[in-house]
Amino acid sequence: MRRYILTHVFIFACAYLLAQMHITIDNPNTWSTAELSPYIGQTVIFDVPMIVCTNANGNYTVSPWRKYQPQSHGFAGTADYISTVRINSSCMFSLSGVSGYHRCGERIIGLKAKVTGSGSLSMQGGTWSGNTRADLEARLPELGEYRLLVCGFNLENYYMTWGSMGASSYSEHQDQRAKISKALKRINADIYGLVELQQGDEAIQEIVNDLNKNLPGRNYKFFHDASAGTFQKVDFVYDANTVEPLSDKPAETNVETQNRKKIMCFRELATGERFNYSINHFKAMNTGDEDRRVNEATAVVELYKSYSNSKSVREKDVLIMGDLNCYAFTEPIRRFTTSGMIDLHRAFHADSSYSYMYGGLASYIDHALCNETMYRQITGMAAFHINSDEDDRYTYDKSSDNTMFRCSDHDPVLVGLKLDSTLIYDPSPSVNSVEIIQNHLHTMTIRDAFTDASPSYYAIFTTRGDQLQMQPITSSFQEVQLPETSGLYILYIYFDGQVYQRKFLVP
Repeated sequence: MRRYILTHVFIFACAYLLAQMHITIDNPNTWSTAELSPYIGQTVIFDVPMIVCTNANGNYTVSPWRKYQPQSHGFAGTADYISTVRINSSCMFSLSGVSGYHRCGERIIGLKAKVTGSGSLSMQGGTWSGNTRADLEARLPELGEYRLLVCGFNLENYYMTWGSMGASSYSEHQDQRAKISKALKRINADIYGLVELQQGDEAIQEIVNDLNKNLPGRNYKFFHDASAGTFQKVDFVYDANTVEPLSDKPAETNVETQNRKKIMCFRELATGERFNYSINHFKAMNTGDEDRRVNEATAVVELYKSYSNSKSVREKDVLIMGDLNCYAFTEPIRRFTTSGMIDLHRAFHADSSYSYMYGGLASYIDHALCNETMYRQITGMAAFHINSDEDDRYTYDKSSDNTMFRCSDHDPVLVGLKLDSTLIYDPSPSVNSVEIIQNHLHTMTIRDAFTDASPSYYAIFTTRGDQLQMQPITSSFQEVQLPETSGLYILYIYFDGQVYQRKFLVP
């Protein structure tokens, strides 16, 4: 009898262990959801964090890797592009049994789930971490020790007339206004470059009134616009207590689109330092329109050159922002980079940057670029993910949600400035608050990426996307063994609910 009991205990213990199978995903290029087919009907625990990739209408998909638009990582047909396509198709699960609301980009540590199909899971446990609404309400993205904060923001049709675009009624507009006002207040920028405003003064005047009411001590102003009508424009809003424009209206070019490519030189009152700020909205991303956006990019570069050399300006530093309606590795952006501009998304965040979601793929079409002399004066840059990671059900016209979240379909992009024309150009900015120290040929140290509050991880990938290492961060001074083969690699750091990336070279 005792042997019978022990035998059955052993059988039950084995069955329990089998039912608690731990799944490790080392390489997204070779691992696929089909590998879970043998475990259908069983419970598994994932040893790597799973990230919410889509959340539309409460239907969730998760993956160990965020899914990105391939042209955010490489030109079509290149190794980086092909690698991103492969990763996107390798391991995506539908996830049922989720309680509460969760945003894209939230991670599940130790996801425990029943395998209901080769590509479907039913959640039974796990710890949610990072990128929550509470996280974003608590703090802006890490931008370093800046003196001026600049924001580029597509407001998604901020109109004062009701029709097919924007709010369809006065009541809807008031809901839109409330959400936008809360977002702009939370950002608290010195200069806003705003996109998709209605022409004329009425819409921008309403925004400025709300800003001055919500942020006592600020003194926001704008440039009066003689144009009127229902078409879109871009424009600047600036705090006259911290900066002043050099002229009474921006310079602009109307190549392809009108009132949507403007530039102004601003002077910082505290230091007398100056820079040119260009805000833009390129032609919509329709089939066959890329040549028109190439024309716009060329026109913006030429406008900057002529404007910066004008007798009234004489200032070379330039920051170019706005909704350019094109991905990072497309011809319009190449027009900027070949003219000496630096893509700040990639400079500060490598392959992890995004400001917009379409078809479940993260990307950035809201750009921030600058020339080399401007770059050395930028303390940090990041998209503030209050919109792209949200379920579309929380827009002003679909819900009673009155928070700043999903106030637009684009994330605002933030740039921290510490203007100083004497600084020496440095092509390798620090990875936000996390410090990377390459000690010698064989090791590096990750500093200040450890917290007791939530697990932290690092991973090393080749530029083709092959994972070489993935380890937990267990110390404030985490030593990392570098690959033995010389070449260019990407270090990913999962810390405090965010993902940081940094390229490094092994000689």
